[in-house]
Amino acid sequence: MQQKTKLFLQALKYSIPHLGKCMQKQHLNHYNFADHYYNRIKLKKYHLTKCLQNKPKISELARNIPSRSFSCKDLQPVKQENEKPLPENMDAFEKVRTRLETQPQEEYEIINVEVKHGGFVYYQEGCCLVRSKDEEADNENYEVLFNLEELKLDQPFIDCIRVAPDEKYVAAKIRTEDSEASTCVIIKLSDQPVMEASFPNVSSFEWVKDEEDEDVLFYTFQRNLRCHDVYRATFGDNKRNERFYTEKDPSYFVFLYLTKDSRFLTINIMNKTTSEVWLIDGLSPWDPPVLIQKRIHGVLYYVEHRDDELYILTNVGEPTEFKLMRTAADTPAIMNWDLFFTMKRNTKVIDLDMFKDHCVLFLKHSNLLYVNVIGLADDSVRSLKDGKLVPMTVFHKTDSEDLQKKPLLVHVYGAYGMDLKMNFRPERRVLVDDGWILAYCHVRGGGELGLQWHADGRLTKKLNGLADLEACIKTLHGQGFSQPSLTTLTAFSAGGVLAGALCNSNPELLRAVTLEAPFLDVLNTMMDTTLPLTLEELEEWGNPSSDEKQKNYIKRYCPYQNIKPQHYPSIHITAYENDERVPLKGIVSYTEKLKEAIAEHAKDTGEGYQAPNIILDIQPGGNHVIEDSHKKITAQIKFLYEELGLDSTSVFEDLKKYLKF
Repeated sequence: MQQKTKLFLQALKYSIPHLGKCMQKQHLNHYNFADHYYNRIKLKKYHLTKCLQNKPKISELARNIPSRSFSCKDLQPVKQENEKPLPENMDAFEKVRTRLETQPQEEYEIINVEVKHGGFVYYQEGCCLVRSKDEEADNENYEVLFNLEELKLDQPFIDCIRVAPDEKYVAAKIRTEDSEASTCVIIKLSDQPVMEASFPNVSSFEWVKDEEDEDVLFYTFQRNLRCHDVYRATFGDNKRNERFYTEKDPSYFVFLYLTKDSRFLTINIMNKTTSEVWLIDGLSPWDPPVLIQKRIHGVLYYVEHRDDELYILTNVGEPTEFKLMRTAADTPAIMNWDLFFTMKRNTKVIDLDMFKDHCVLFLKHSNLLYVNVIGLADDSVRSLKDGKLVPMTVFHKTDSEDLQKKPLLVHVYGAYGMDLKMNFRPERRVLVDDGWILAYCHVRGGGELGLQWHADGRLTKKLNGLADLEACIKTLHGQGFSQPSLTTLTAFSAGGVLAGALCNSNPELLRAVTLEAPFLDVLNTMMDTTLPLTLEELEEWGNPSSDEKQKNYIKRYCPYQNIKPQHYPSIHITAYENDERVPLKGIVSYTEKLKEAIAEHAKDTGEGYQAPNIILDIQPGGNHVIEDSHKKITAQIKFLYEELGLDSTSVFEDLKKYLKF
C-alpha cells in the first residue's frame, strides 16, 4: 500500500499546478498528466541534436507550473560502443560516476512522451503523429497518422496523446511554443487514417467505451486559463458533442483522469487547498457521475482504483467506507498525506539521501560535480523566526579551489507547494564546467517537505520564504561558498516574488539577478478579478479586496510596493508580450518604478556612483515561459558574465555543443 500511495502522491504532486472551478458536480484543474500517467506511458529517447532540429519543446507554464510533454529530466547517457561492463558489486552511485567518465559531454538525449496501446507505440516524429509496432519502436519503420502542418500552426508539437480502447481512434492535443492555446484532433485509424474532428482549447481528455462498444471522448474546455466545462463526444455514424458538466465556482479548476486500470473516469475539481472527485463508470459512461466526497475546505484527496477497491490519498481524516458503482468493494485504503511526507522526508534529517533522486538525476550528466545538502545552522537558524531547517542543494566542480572566489548562482521558487526544479539544462552544465557554484534553496512555500512546508510559506506566512532565502544565501557565504560581489540569483514566474522581495530587503547580498516572466506586482494583480488566475489563486496569496489583514500583509513583501531609493543589484528581466499568467503591464510598471528609484538614489549619492543595469527584454509570443529559447539563454548568460566582469568566451563555445545557434 505504501508503494502505491507513493505513486499516487507523485501523480498528485506533479499534476496540480493550476486548479480551477467546478459546477453542480464541481470540477478540477488540468495538468497535462502526459508525463506522469504511470505505466500507460512509455518514454522515447532522442539524441539532443536531432531533437533540437526536428522537435519543438514545451515551455514551463504559469505562475502555477503545469506539466510538460517534452522534458529534459531523467536523461540517460547514450550507450557507447566497446563500453566495459561495470562490476556487479559496485555502488549504484559510483556506477553513475564511472559511466560519466567515459561519456562524451555533448552526447545527451532528450525524452519525448509516447503512449503504448495494444501492440503499437504512438508518438511524434518530426511534424507528424505516428505509430509503430512495439517491437519496432526504436527503428525508422513507422506509420504516419496525421501531419501537424495541416493545422497551419507555427512549429506545432504534440502535447498529449490518448488512444481509444479498441484503437479505432486516437486523440492528440497540439499546441505551439509561443501560445498556450491548443487544438485536440481526433484521428480515425484505418488503412488511410483521416482526421475525424477537432476541438479548440482542450485541456485534459480521456477515452472510455460504452455498453454499445462505442468510443466516448470526455474532454475539458479551457477559456482564459480557466477550465470549468466538461464535454463528451462520439464519432462515426453516431456523432454527438454535448456539455456534460460546468463548475460554477471560479476559484476551482476541473481536470479529467482515467484510473490506472481504466475502470473509472474521475472528474477532479480543486483549488489550491480543496478538492472534490466524481466518478464516471467506465462501463456506463452515460450514467450520472457519483460523488466520492463533497468538497470541504482544506481537504485534498485523490482517487485510484484497483480490484474493485478505491485507493484514496488524502491530507486529513481516517479511513472511510465508500460504496462503488457496480463493484463489491467497500473499504478504500486511505493514507494520511502529511504522515506520508513525515515518514519519507523527515524534516529533521538534512542529508544527501533526502535529495538523492535529485542529486543522482543531475550527476547522471556530469562527473565533475560535487553535491552537498546543507541544513541551516548556528546563527543562520536563529535568523528564522521559528528555527526551521531549510535544505539546500549545491553543485560545483570537484576540483574547485578557493570556493569563496567562485561565482554563485542561487535558484529559488517557493510557491504553490511545487518543488524547485533541478532538472538538467545545458546552460547549467556549462556554468558548472566554467567554475560556477549552483545552489538550489528549497524554501517554505514549496513542496519539498510536504503540505505543511507549503502552508508555512503561503498567505500570511509568505515572509517565511523570504527569511529562508536570506538565511540560505548568508549561510552559503558563511560556509565559504562565494561572496556577495560574485553572487547572482535567478527565478521565474512566482519565484519572482521572493527574488524581487530580496532585492528590496537585502540588496547587498547580490550582484546580479535574472528573472523570467516574474510575478512582481502581487497586490494589484490579486485585486484585479478580471485577470484569469486571480480568483483561482486566492488561497495562495490571499484576498486583498475583502481582507484588510491580508492586504496589509501583501504590502509588506510585494516587490512592486516596496521599491525604494537605494542601491539595487543589476537585474535582467525576460517578459513575454502576450503572457496571460503574468501580464506584461505589471512587469513594465515594476521596471519603470525601479529605474526611477535607482535614479533618485544616484542623484542623492552624487558623482561616482555606478548605477546598476536594469534590462527589460520583451519577447514576442503568448506563452508564459519558453525554457529552451536560445536567445533567452544567451542573453541571460551574457548578462551574468558582464555584471560579474568574467570572460564568457569559453562558456559560449561550450554551449554550442548543446544548442544549435
